[in-house]
Amino acid sequence: MPQPLAELKNVCKRFGALEVVRSLDLSILPGECVGLLGPNGAGKTSTLKMLTGQASVSSGEILLFGSRVNEYAARSRARTGVVTQDDTLDEELTAFPRREAAGRAAELLSFVHLSEKRDARVPALSGGMRRRLLIARALVNAPEFLILDEPTTGLDPQARHLIWQKLRLLKRQGVTMLLTTHYMEEAEQLCDRLLLLDGGRVVTEGTPPDLIIKHVGSEVIELRSTSRTAKELRTQLGLDSSDAELSADTLYIFLREPGAVPDAVRRAEGVEFLHRRATLEDVFLRLTGRELSE
Repeated sequence: MPQPLAELKNVCKRFGALEVVRSLDLSILPGECVGLLGPNGAGKTSTLKMLTGQASVSSGEILLFGSRVNEYAARSRARTGVVTQDDTLDEELTAFPRREAAGRAAELLSFVHLSEKRDARVPALSGGMRRRLLIARALVNAPEFLILDEPTTGLDPQARHLIWQKLRLLKRQGVTMLLTTHYMEEAEQLCDRLLLLDGGRVVTEGTPPDLIIKHVGSEVIELRSTSRTAKELRTQLGLDSSDAELSADTLYIFLREPGAVPDAVRRAEGVEFLHRRATLEDVFLRLTGRELSE
């Protein structure tokens, strides 16, 4: 078993009495892509900031490349690339630097399909181009470890899929990644392993397929009725919370094994249903709740 590239051992982060990260343990192996999922306020960005040395650890220990982050921050940063959630590009610059990094910049602009924009100033770039430029900037130092905080937020499907393609290529080249995202498809596309955080704690972890089977099953049926509430539908069909879940006007039925729509559902009058495969989004909503929390 190779040594972990990054380790978080019983890490906590507190702001006064508020504990935003609670007893987090995480090991990331070389070449692995690990995803952190969770609702807003779950502790994802705080975890990334501690890992990069931007925020202090309240308790616990973080090792990066075998050394404590707070002791060897500069050395660790030299081997790490960071794509921030916020757009931190310098708007006074063009996409292309003209000094020592010029050769590397030309290579990276080609990598993210921005060669034709090399002389464009940052404000002239579209949102998708700016995100791709942020990724190129994070790769200038040829990092062994790439930290991505919601790298495709706000992008259209074409730009998002292009970034996924480039990140998969980096992964094949051996770059280790830690990713936060609100796009469940993105997590399925890129991550070998996922941790779902809620309230600063790890709720569950595993590979995307294993999490789906463990917490939801193979398939999902969504039921809606114009004449009955979702609760009345559940009672009529004789279902309990282990195999069905209520949310507003919808009853979700979880099928552990692939199969046809149950006869009771087909026979129910005045009911619309959708039969589909289970997804990571089902896992996310089932474990963190379907109601909006701020």
